[in-house]
Amino acid sequence: MALTHPNEALFIGEKPFPMIPVCEHFAGSEKLITKALGLQETLGPIFNITCDCEDGAAAGQEQEHAEMIVRILNSEANQFKMAGSRIHDYTHPHWKKDVDILVAGAGNVLSYITIPKSTNAEQPKEMIAYIQKVAKENNINREIPIHVLIETHGALAEVQNIAKLPWLQVLDFGLMDFVSGHHGAIPASAMRSPGQFDHKLLARAKSEVVAAAIANGVVPAHNVTLDLKNTETTFSDAKRARNEFGFMRMWSIYPTQITAIVDAMKPNFNEIQDGAEILILAQDADWGPIQFKGELHDRATYRYFWEILQAAKQTGQDIPKEADQRFFS
Repeated sequence: MALTHPNEALFIGEKPFPMIPVCEHFAGSEKLITKALGLQETLGPIFNITCDCEDGAAAGQEQEHAEMIVRILNSEANQFKMAGSRIHDYTHPHWKKDVDILVAGAGNVLSYITIPKSTNAEQPKEMIAYIQKVAKENNINREIPIHVLIETHGALAEVQNIAKLPWLQVLDFGLMDFVSGHHGAIPASAMRSPGQFDHKLLARAKSEVVAAAIANGVVPAHNVTLDLKNTETTFSDAKRARNEFGFMRMWSIYPTQITAIVDAMKPNFNEIQDGAEILILAQDADWGPIQFKGELHDRATYRYFWEILQAAKQTGQDIPKEADQRFFS
């Protein structure tokens, strides 16, 4: 009897939840993008790289910057094809040109496009429609995943509508712009820990972003840690973001933050071991109910443990050999 793969057995007729790396590393200049791609070769495909057009491009050099990103993404340096780009915001005169250059030049290898500073749901909706139009005109026969930053009052107020937009893969929370938009009502200390988690307005905003994302099958991504040197701070922030708020991804802005984020967001070792055994027994039972260690398990727990195993694979953790062969070979 042929064994049914969990993707086929557990998500019939449903959009599967995106299984993407837990870390997204930002790089603006050609030097930093190339360095980040080199880190991917060293560490493995455990993080994405966001090639930044918004803050990375000097004023007046937007076209040259976007063309540079296309050149690098199409080069041998982009070994794992795990790099995306943040374009300019809706109010910037170059955002459409960013899309024209990136989609036409690298639409088949671009991991995602990030849209910043939306103030309502209509802005990213229009921008996504334009991305779809340019993709069609250039015979790009794939959905280019879209990430939208929630960093304004308007975007937060419409976060449920934004989370329903087509091609959406990630909702990012942008802490610093969100804090600055409160005109001093939130102190600067809340841009760091523990304030960023404990301040009531920020805790509310983060919770709403996560809830909207997960309810719509979208990954919630947490903001950066400003402390560039102390990896323990990054690890702690990532751990709190994951365990207390449910964020499933986090931004990195400094190379040493990458492994700290990945380590903090890794699935628990014991859950990986139990999950592997449970899924093997479930597959042998054609995904009917089973008993494991005196507990009943069915499709609800199978889905949970299947996502744990996929997350373990994404973060480079060891998976028991039989489960690895059955589900990932």
